[in-house]
Amino acid sequence: MSRKKVCVVITARASYSRFRSALTAINEHSDLDLFLVVSSSALLNKFGSAAEVIESDGFTIGAKVYNALESGNNLIGQAKTTGLGIIELSNVFNNEKPDYVVTIADRYETMATAIAASYMNIPLIHIQGGEVTGNIDEKVRHSITKLADLHLVSTELAKERVLKLGEQADRVCITGCPSIDIADEVNESESIQKSFDIYKKYGGVGSSPDYSEGYLVVMQHSVASEYEQSQQHIEETLQAISTIGMPTFWFWPNMDVGTDGISKGIRIERELNELENIHFFKNMEPVDFLVLLKNSKCIVGNSSVGIRECSFLGVPTVNIGSRQGGRERGPNVMDVDYVHQEIEEAIYKQLEHGPYSTSTLYGEGNAGVKIADVIAQIDLTTTKKLSY
Repeated sequence: MSRKKVCVVITARASYSRFRSALTAINEHSDLDLFLVVSSSALLNKFGSAAEVIESDGFTIGAKVYNALESGNNLIGQAKTTGLGIIELSNVFNNEKPDYVVTIADRYETMATAIAASYMNIPLIHIQGGEVTGNIDEKVRHSITKLADLHLVSTELAKERVLKLGEQADRVCITGCPSIDIADEVNESESIQKSFDIYKKYGGVGSSPDYSEGYLVVMQHSVASEYEQSQQHIEETLQAISTIGMPTFWFWPNMDVGTDGISKGIRIERELNELENIHFFKNMEPVDFLVLLKNSKCIVGNSSVGIRECSFLGVPTVNIGSRQGGRERGPNVMDVDYVHQEIEEAIYKQLEHGPYSTSTLYGEGNAGVKIADVIAQIDLTTTKKLSY
């Protein structure tokens, strides 16, 4: 059996964190050759330059695709970024001629990968299909499901949804989420949990509060359908975090429409108030980030990490707004609206509760190897029909 050339496209910092263990498994598999493409916000320093983290982890980047047009508070940037991605990725696929192309999850940039591969008759493998959320991600995810030829999903319910979309049962496999593999590594190793000094290693900006007695983590992104309210939304969260007063590590938002509103709200608050309890970061290495979460008292915002990885780590989560609406949840999640009083109340309740038991809803820590094995064993074509 000849080795298969697998082209994986990473478009954002979250995509890399989600797929790191699977990249390792593909890279080490005797029947697979990994060709890694990094594009969009994963190449931009403003969003933490995931490309640098990828290379520091020992992966070779075969191609870099510079297609990101920052949306700011303008919807056109998302559409143009996707269009440029189709043009540039089609050149990469034409030059490299991979056997398979892998696209991850549901960010709008991933549509470019799916369209380019599909139009070039390259079998498309989709990771994390069949889930339900709010935002433009919902449309993107299910559109890619219809373009994809193999679906590697995280949960039983996700598989059921993909089948209801008309996909063939022998092309839908439950592997779990590869980000849980890193969470499992963090859970199992005490040495990993104490492996770095956050200020020394990652710098960041803002005050440097003493977090030895506990801290919060905030990750809040804009919602495309609500982008005009993004500044107002972040102001509610800022007020809640300032009122509670606990040391807080706050991560900069993704490259989405409405990000400028979030950034403006944060900068205004920093100018008017000293924010002595908050320190800001762009990005971290995946293991370090999960160590930070594991040792936190609570994560606040609307990132899927609070629902996915934190369910496994048992980290209390306060999920704000509609971005994750409909995603399967473990018992660690408490949902609130963009109202600072609700956010404060939920944080206090989660602090009182403390850590939760591990949930294996999104996997048990072996998804990367499962993904590589399925890709190596299956023979894909681009011919498909609806199957009900």
